[in-house]
Amino acid sequence: MTLPHRLPRLASLAALPILALTLSACGGGGSPLSTSSGSASAGAPLVVGSANFTESEILADVYAGALNAAGVQATTKTGIGSREVYIKALQDGSIDLIPDYSGNLLRYFDKNATASSPADVMAALPGKTPQGLAVLNPANAEDKDSIVVTQATADKYWLKSLADLGKVCTEIALGMPPEAKDRPQGLPGLKSKYGCEPKQFVPMSDGGGPVTLKALLDNQIQAADIFTTSPLIAQNHLVTLEDPQNLYASQQVIPLVRADRVGDKAKQTLNKVQTALTTADLVKLNDEVSGSAKQDPKAAADAWLKEKGLAG
Repeated sequence: MTLPHRLPRLASLAALPILALTLSACGGGGSPLSTSSGSASAGAPLVVGSANFTESEILADVYAGALNAAGVQATTKTGIGSREVYIKALQDGSIDLIPDYSGNLLRYFDKNATASSPADVMAALPGKTPQGLAVLNPANAEDKDSIVVTQATADKYWLKSLADLGKVCTEIALGMPPEAKDRPQGLPGLKSKYGCEPKQFVPMSDGGGPVTLKALLDNQIQAADIFTTSPLIAQNHLVTLEDPQNLYASQQVIPLVRADRVGDKAKQTLNKVQTALTTADLVKLNDEVSGSAKQDPKAAADAWLKEKGLAG
């Protein structure tokens, strides 16, 4: 994910005017979390953080719910902000673990990483993870960044892949999270792999949510970064452009933890969650929370844990 998984809790379109595109967001700018609180005491509940997008919040509730059901006390601290912010929160002890995505995490720790397959990413990631932090088992569930266009735009420019986009990029306004301007899997990668330098880079603050969708459907942007597990893609008949040069590496869901705080019982519990979690589950959970049902993330997480036999 660029991201990201690379999606803040979705608000109504009416409440999110398109003029708000420059707000800090999924992977960008500020954070509601102060990272100056210092390390938690050894006996304190584990604090499960989340980035500032819907799927990350759901996963944080899944992790915390599973831990509590297993007798490991856990609380959540959601909506922290970008990877730049929550890594600092882990390192100073403001949080103890957080759901992340394997490929983007590797490229965050190693800007020169080239691994793209699930096996190669996971072979490289542990050795690049900073001292004091650790990654647990990856899930089969994956959520990758993807560049999508409307069917009308695809037809107009004959677009099937990012290679095709590169040929017409000077005519395209591209909406992506703010940090994509500098990250390897953002504008630099699009330029180096596909020769794509968009006419306009539009920083979108909602992680591929309703503001991004509205801009795309209104043709204010012609292409957008929307995560592959977003129900908005199918619901709006968007075209996901193929990525033949693997700009976006494998993005398996993975817990990133403080090694001194997450013990064996917690690791075993989280690994059970990872074994059970599928990409189809992510799509369903995102739809339940962000779609017409507007379910609370914790309620959706609790129902999933019950369905999988992980609710105690």
